[in-house]
Amino acid sequence: MSLINKLFKKTSTSTKPARRSAEVKENKKEESKFESETKKSTAVLKSDILLSPLATEKAVSGQSLNKYIFKITSSANKIEVAKAVGKNYNVKVVAVNIVNIPRKARRVGKTKGFKSGYKKAIVTLATGQSIEIK
Repeated sequence: MSLINKLFKKTSTSTKPARRSAEVKENKKEESKFESETKKSTAVLKSDILLSPLATEKAVSGQSLNKYIFKITSSANKIEVAKAVGKNYNVKVVAVNIVNIPRKARRVGKTKGFKSGYKKAIVTLATGQSIEIK
């Protein structure tokens, strides 16, 4: 057998790197688990969830009813939005409604394109509380 190994340049240490690669894979799995746990526990920042407040005519009229409208990231949910608004503006959020605004086809001459869609949140605050939007 050693003559065949010499001819085909096989060494008996060929199994050792495979063991090392298995150990490396296990370490990477442990690191990825740790990274995912730390991402979940990070604090919510304004730039992470809330992109900007909307100042349309309908949004401004809703402020008298303690309803404020924000443009949010596409991956945000109601719970994350409520926490972000409560933390950034120091108010108590009663309800959050989310609406997906679809993209709209637009045309300039012969060129066809799309106006990008977005996601917006309608946030209802507790009575007596308000947000000053600039």
